[in-house]
Amino acid sequence: QVPGVKEILLMGFYQPHEALSRFLVSAQQEFKIPIRYLQEYAALGTGGGIYHFRDQILSGGAEAFFVLNADVCSEFPLQEMLEFRQQHGDAQSFVILGTTANRTQALNYGCIVANADTQEVQHYVEKPSTFVSEIINCGIYLFTPAIFQHIGEVFQKNQQELVLEESSNGWQRAEVIRLEQDVFTALAGSGKLYVYKTDGFWSQIKSAGSAIYASRLYLNQYSKSHPERLAQNKPGGPVIRGNVYIHPTASVDSTAVLGPNVSIGEGVTVGAGVRVRESIVLHGASLHDHTCVLNTIVGWDSTIGRWARVEGTPSDPNPNDPYAKIDSETLFRDGRLTPSITILGCSVTIPAEVVILNSIVLPHKELSHSYKNQIIL
Repeated sequence: QVPGVKEILLMGFYQPHEALSRFLVSAQQEFKIPIRYLQEYAALGTGGGIYHFRDQILSGGAEAFFVLNADVCSEFPLQEMLEFRQQHGDAQSFVILGTTANRTQALNYGCIVANADTQEVQHYVEKPSTFVSEIINCGIYLFTPAIFQHIGEVFQKNQQELVLEESSNGWQRAEVIRLEQDVFTALAGSGKLYVYKTDGFWSQIKSAGSAIYASRLYLNQYSKSHPERLAQNKPGGPVIRGNVYIHPTASVDSTAVLGPNVSIGEGVTVGAGVRVRESIVLHGASLHDHTCVLNTIVGWDSTIGRWARVEGTPSDPNPNDPYAKIDSETLFRDGRLTPSITILGCSVTIPAEVVILNSIVLPHKELSHSYKNQIIL
């Protein structure tokens, strides 16, 4: 939707494989724009990757480019950021997307202190130990090619420090650059860095379970911007409560009750009397008659037997605090699995009449009985 976008580059240390290639091809066909994956030779940090591939980024003569971390969901107000940049700073200034967090949770993010009139970033601290600011970094940036000069200075500094050390992997460590700690901290107060504050939705996605909360934010956005994508109550159709997405190829029995915050994927079968709430059911899954699925992600081609109950524990932000964010829960606490969203990997089979509670089931498992608070390997 941003005019003038010429290319999308995905970057990471992730090993490319057939599924990723298929995704890139289908995305290119759908959006009619070149999309490429660039694999880092080592994990280079948030700044090292874009510095390493700077020639690829600049090859089309880009005037500016967005950098988006992959583990966030948002309204992505990119057009607004472009307009904001034209009104603030000069042609070589950079923009960070910021949002408001509560005072306690702000400590878990990059904190931005900005001039109230000009929105210039005066001070930047990544995950401070004491309160600095309620404005946090959303991990979405608008840069011009001039950013590479600043990242290059960090690279040169790293190299000079490594000259004093005898090390075989010194080059690799010089290229590991963190945008937040190494670049933004230095740029703050220089008149080059500005923050655009958004009131739209934003959340980090640090765990698989946080996808349920992200799905709720997107479905809520659909109700305003694309209501035609959401399922409606119709005669002879299933009962829909709140925001629900059903893929056109899914088969849902008229006696099923879905919602709120439910996403039903391609080719999914939902049987009679099934209840689904706060869940994502991925393509090819089958929910047999009278199953109950709550706070769960059901993986591709999984099967849940008749009268089974699959349930997780939500880790939602405080609903009474408009600035509360989702906490990045650790998988274990005090040596025990933290109760969280239940996740079924792909091709998992759950037998009839069992209960799966607060558990993570790895792919290709055929369960024989009930489980509670376990990771099933």
